[in-house]
Amino acid sequence: MRQSSSLDRNSGLIKSLGPGIILAGACIGGSHLMSSTTAGAKYGFALVGLILLTNLIKYPFLLVGTRFTAVTGKSLLEGFQETNPIYLPLYVIVGLVTGTFTISAVSFVSGLLLTNIPIFNVFPPMDLAIGVLMVSGLILIFGKYKALDKISKVLVALLTLLTAVAVVSLLLKNTSGNLANTLINSDPSPWQLTNLAFLIPLMGWMPGPVELCVWPSLWMFSRAEETNHVASIREAEFDFNLGYIITVITAIFFVTLGALTMYGEGSGMMSGSGISFAQNLINLYTDAMGGWAKWVIVPAAFAAMFSTTLTCLDAYPRSISASQGLLLKTNNSTSSKKKERDRLRSWTVIHIFASLIAL
Repeated sequence: MRQSSSLDRNSGLIKSLGPGIILAGACIGGSHLMSSTTAGAKYGFALVGLILLTNLIKYPFLLVGTRFTAVTGKSLLEGFQETNPIYLPLYVIVGLVTGTFTISAVSFVSGLLLTNIPIFNVFPPMDLAIGVLMVSGLILIFGKYKALDKISKVLVALLTLLTAVAVVSLLLKNTSGNLANTLINSDPSPWQLTNLAFLIPLMGWMPGPVELCVWPSLWMFSRAEETNHVASIREAEFDFNLGYIITVITAIFFVTLGALTMYGEGSGMMSGSGISFAQNLINLYTDAMGGWAKWVIVPAAFAAMFSTTLTCLDAYPRSISASQGLLLKTNNSTSSKKKERDRLRSWTVIHIFASLIAL
């Protein structure tokens, strides 16, 4: 009897696993690949404490959607609407503005990274970015949540493994030198007013903006529909915590990679265009680790950005579609009915075209 109970608990955890991992895929993008790497390149390990503190402070704000849905059976958007009628329209406005530019930005970086692969380097980055955006859209329109769930898990596992391999290989080469001293004595120091333009976005996007708390709340309904299992609060928190731990670990991985390969050379990391940044990033890694590292860093970086593109292209339309249903009083923000699924598909197409225009 006890063994059966244990098997049931483990089965529930597995069936509930998904929304937290997908959120990790959304978070491990620009904040990690660019901001975390640049933090290590410019200041060594001096900003590790700030990154950990930011993740700790944001944790309850990002967890709230998961807890709310697990306890009430409602989405966090419904909670917004019930608390104050003005909150939901405000959320929709924020989502429409930030969604378009976020999706176009992360798809563009994904396209830039593809130029480091021989078969793709004959194409302009903009064409590759459009290709990434269109492929992501097709995956979501035809594969729906099931495809998002499976692909996100593979991409998050891949980028975590590859970045870990890169970090371990550098540590084994003993390239750290006196970098441990940068924890308390970095030269240059990040604690200057002139660095606020870097520190504020680093904190804002680490691991992601707080409005992301809505996303796992909505994905939980799709996961429950997919598995015929409604997650308990324990199971939902396990899924969220697993994804959150992965985002924190990979953030430290990218800081470490930046510090070990670029500290002392990172002052120009944020200068120039996105194209120069992406190329400098790959070149500095391969110079420090050897030519073989290109086949570790490029897939890891692309996995990070493609997972972000895919999840953002699902999450923004999903949250806008659910909000529309609540505002028009046509549904309770789930996506189980055909009418809601059709509306989500329409918003996905709208976001694709809006992002193409932004590109």
